[in-house]
Amino acid sequence: MSLQMNVPAVGESITEVTIARWLVESGDTVELDDVLCELESDKATFELVAEADGVITIAEGAEEDATLEIGALLCTIEEGAGGAPKAASTEEAAPASAASSEGPKATGEVMEMVVPTVGESISEVTIASWAKEDGDYVELDDLLCEIESDKATFELTAEESGILRIIAQEDETLEIGAPICKIEVMEGGAPAAAASSDAPAASAPSAAVSGDTTYATGHASPAAAKILAEKGIDPSTVKGTGVDGRITKEDAEKAQKPAAAPKKSAPKAAEAPAPVAAPGERVQRREKMTALRKTVSRRLVSVKNETAMLTTFNEVDMKPVMDLRKKYKEMFKDKHEIGLGFMSFFTKAVTVALQEWPAVNAYIDGNELVYNDYADVSIAVSAPKGLVVPVIRNAESLSLADIEKEVRRLALKARDNKLTIPEMEGGTFTITNGGVFGSMLSTPIINAPQSAILGMHNIVERPVAINGEVHIRPIMYVALSYDHRIIDGRESVSFLKRVKELLEDPIRLLLDV
Repeated sequence: MSLQMNVPAVGESITEVTIARWLVESGDTVELDDVLCELESDKATFELVAEADGVITIAEGAEEDATLEIGALLCTIEEGAGGAPKAASTEEAAPASAASSEGPKATGEVMEMVVPTVGESISEVTIASWAKEDGDYVELDDLLCEIESDKATFELTAEESGILRIIAQEDETLEIGAPICKIEVMEGGAPAAAASSDAPAASAPSAAVSGDTTYATGHASPAAAKILAEKGIDPSTVKGTGVDGRITKEDAEKAQKPAAAPKKSAPKAAEAPAPVAAPGERVQRREKMTALRKTVSRRLVSVKNETAMLTTFNEVDMKPVMDLRKKYKEMFKDKHEIGLGFMSFFTKAVTVALQEWPAVNAYIDGNELVYNDYADVSIAVSAPKGLVVPVIRNAESLSLADIEKEVRRLALKARDNKLTIPEMEGGTFTITNGGVFGSMLSTPIINAPQSAILGMHNIVERPVAINGEVHIRPIMYVALSYDHRIIDGRESVSFLKRVKELLEDPIRLLLDV
């Protein structure tokens, strides 16, 4: 009996696949569930397995690199043929199977792992790196891969023990719920002893019995590996404190580069010298964009294309705030155990102005305008992996000291890549401070779905006219970018002018006038 095998349906939006490679040839004898070939779509890679025992014949036009529509013929299997060769191979494999009969056993269950839900506003993620390889044995809760969203990085762990079958490759972008990998569930532990050769067979059982080391021992997680690479530290010199001795990100952050040993200089002398760019030589290098950078880029372009964004400017005389800080900063720090910075003044001034001009604190949702009676202020922070915007919740009800503490807490977590999704969701207005990098003036881009963003800049002494006389004052230029679809010119200019008034006379913040 001849069994036809066609291109399976692999997804609602996928109409064709490409044959990446065949693992068998025409005339080969295959068994039920043997992997025959790998199929690639524009979203993932899939394996085609035999649906019966027999001799396979690859269909004409189904060669490697051929693109076929869903339902097209891939191959035929002549059932019942080729039994003898299989029997012979079974006899040859008998010693091995007998040796492993008491080892781990496949249960026949296949656990499919999909992209988990990682946040309300996150619809897709990117596979940053795999910690395991296809075909590896994994145990429950072993780290499988690192996935990145436009806001944070997450670790995916095994939900069963068994053989890993990878579906999504590194740098592949997947939607929430899409398959990442499969685990062929096994019972009885890792099949390490069965996989070992005859020569080391005597030593393998002792290692398995001792249980002192596993695959994870001395193995760095993807995040830890990046940190160690930046520090130039060999992972083998770091002691892991994670599960089964895995090197965690905290281990990597604490790790110190060992002092140079005398014997390190000897190999360098023997090795060929590293190429050094000659004076005047033009060197070019390429680096792959991180998932966070690609997503941020896409969102910024989307905001520019989908909003009617304008920017209005003003200048703020920072002398009153600076004088206030100078007078009370020591008492403030002694009482609240935190320094008094400019961000708390700007945040407080913004919350007052938002209450007076609610359109600046609103956003568009379809055909409706959504107004917020609270101020969740997003603070743009430059983190190692890119720009992030953690949120200060209910900033309108916080004191200057509370705001300073929250700014410091969020900034430290951002720089350590420890921000959580809830800490970055739901802001109603954003403040970004380019002045810390020396920016004099800029037009910040709105942080969607918000409708406005305030840009702070550096403080420079400039001559200004006051009551007909020229004075040198510390001046900061401020910029408000806004969506003209919801915020009119009168509201934007009035909002920024109100922020200016509150900063130039900070007593207004206390008196609420």
